[in-house]
Amino acid sequence: MTLEDELQALCDTTAVEGDTPVRAELAGEAYAVFLVDGAYYVTQDLCTHGPGSLAEGFVEGGEIECPFHQGKFDIRTGEPTAPPCTEALRTWDARVVEGKVCIDPAQVRKSV
Repeated sequence: MTLEDELQALCDTTAVEGDTPVRAELAGEAYAVFLVDGAYYVTQDLCTHGPGSLAEGFVEGGEIECPFHQGKFDIRTGEPTAPPCTEALRTWDARVVEGKVCIDPAQVRKSV
């Protein structure tokens, strides 16, 4: 079994722009897919502080601002960068395979 066998596609790379994240669902889990400085990043879509969808948030530089309460997270690491957020986001390593942003859903980098 290779690494590609474990990867599952979330969206096409062309759907993700630097200031417009994409919400993707896979097996009942919602993800937010970002493009920052030419690299793709994947976090959980639901903010750790409240019911905000991060894919509907405001991207500036490497941060995502939750539309629900304006807390912020570092897209690259999932770490909170502005209150009221205090818990890190779950994140996954994104890989591009045949024009699609893919993750291994079982390989969470951060746990909240």
